[in-house]
Amino acid sequence: METGPILLALVDDQPAVRHALRFYMMSEPGIRVVAEAGDGQTAEEIARRLRLDVMLIDIRMPGTDGLTAISRICALPAGERPAVIALTTFDLDEYLFGALRAGAAGFLLKDGDPDLYIQAVHLAHRGHGLIDPQVTHRIVEHFTQLPASPLGPGLAAPKAGGLTPREHDIVRHVARGLSNRAIAKELSLGEGTVKSHMNHILQKLGLQSRAQVVIYAYENGIIGPGRMAR
Repeated sequence: METGPILLALVDDQPAVRHALRFYMMSEPGIRVVAEAGDGQTAEEIARRLRLDVMLIDIRMPGTDGLTAISRICALPAGERPAVIALTTFDLDEYLFGALRAGAAGFLLKDGDPDLYIQAVHLAHRGHGLIDPQVTHRIVEHFTQLPASPLGPGLAAPKAGGLTPREHDIVRHVARGLSNRAIAKELSLGEGTVKSHMNHILQKLGLQSRAQVVIYAYENGIIGPGRMAR
């Protein structure tokens, strides 16, 4: 339970973007913007110096970019590191996948719904992730368009052998791009049950977001390319 305002830092090399983000966040009584940065190095410095709860970080900046900053911030000791939400354009590239592997708790489009930003900050503070649905869809599209060949090094997570058969089923459906509601309907389960299974899956695999589960499933052969839900 949140007992005080969420302490938030905004990181983007464009002052106009930071100004817009600050305007959005100041409209929410439970969020307080306490720091801003225009590059990854400064972002890392304020993450170490301040007791932040959440950081919004653009993944593409000059100098020390957001990907490097996210990797370093997410590597800070537990209890000292803030939750990180990555900001991205609609481009889907290795910056996005790299940030997910580094531990970003969420991804938002820079021109997305302001309400989604506020929701994502609250969720990240509670230890959950929020990925813009358009971003998740494009992640799935990326993998389903790959040829059926090895996908390279996977996420640094435990092997899926510790998952129950039901959890395997849910991972496969997540990787196909289905929502919790759709998975619940497909497997004749309650939506709350699916959410509970998802929490267990994240804990067992040491992952932090739904998008990481998608990447993990494809990179570890739980589901093969070309199987996106229609």
